[in-house]
Amino acid sequence: MTFKKKSKIVELYKKPLKERAISDIRRNWMIYLMVLPVVIWYLIFYYAPMYGVTMAFQNYKPSRGFFGSEWIGFQNFIDFFHDVYFWRVIKNTLRISLLSLFIGWPAPIFLSLLINECKNKYFVKGIQTITYLPHFISLVVICGMIKSFTGTSGVITNIIESITGNNQSILTMPKAFPWIYVLSTVWQEVGWGSIIYLSALSAIDQELYEACEIDGGGRLRQALHVTIPGILPTIITMLILKMGALVTVGYEKIILLYNESNMQTAEVISSYVYKRGLIDSNYSYAASIDLFNSAINIILVIVTNTISRRVSETSLW
Repeated sequence: MTFKKKSKIVELYKKPLKERAISDIRRNWMIYLMVLPVVIWYLIFYYAPMYGVTMAFQNYKPSRGFFGSEWIGFQNFIDFFHDVYFWRVIKNTLRISLLSLFIGWPAPIFLSLLINECKNKYFVKGIQTITYLPHFISLVVICGMIKSFTGTSGVITNIIESITGNNQSILTMPKAFPWIYVLSTVWQEVGWGSIIYLSALSAIDQELYEACEIDGGGRLRQALHVTIPGILPTIITMLILKMGALVTVGYEKIILLYNESNMQTAEVISSYVYKRGLIDSNYSYAASIDLFNSAINIILVIVTNTISRRVSETSLW
């Protein structure tokens, strides 16, 4: 960079922030115009509804609205902490979330590494198509398939019966529910999740592989010393994002799969919010539980990002 360019940059940053922002908007107005619909969408559907969080601190009555409902402070949170189902939903949520983290997070990484090592492009396209397809299947259809496969006459039940002699549907076994939920989710999302890692792999300089091969490195050493370090920033970023949703388990699949037999291990925070809020019409109580869940997620992502920034050069901010 020449001295003249450096002096222009220094002179630019000496100007007030407002003046710099106006100058940048004038210079890049087309880019700002392109991003405007996205900003508006987020403002309408994400930020504007956040005012509804006040419901968690009220004895909310739809007939009275936000301004007319009684303000009760943290009473809803206290009631949740003393709820008889508190520890059960927390334990079940953590069990499913941690299982999803240890199995679901590395699965796309392994798949992308295996696809990267395969040199037959037709085989690669076939594998990618097969693994991507479950992502586009409706969740209702997925849960219907799970119920069919794990029923008393289902394929999975028949295989288990041939090994153990037990004809009981595994969907009615409380201990089996977290595994059914996590493994079916991995099957559904592993191909789609591998796309971002394959994109990161395509950005690795091929000369690094050649240098490693010249030094006597085989395929395994190339993977360990070139491939994995090359996508490590992406892996860390995805881990931080995953930690930000650690205690968020989607209620849709839970509700579609749980029954009276597996309820003790299937009930999670999100499904409990659904039951208390929409079925029991206790909106304030449900809002307080969901706010508690969101607060835990925020703490987790901040802590994970801080640790990542200190031990590596990768962080979200």
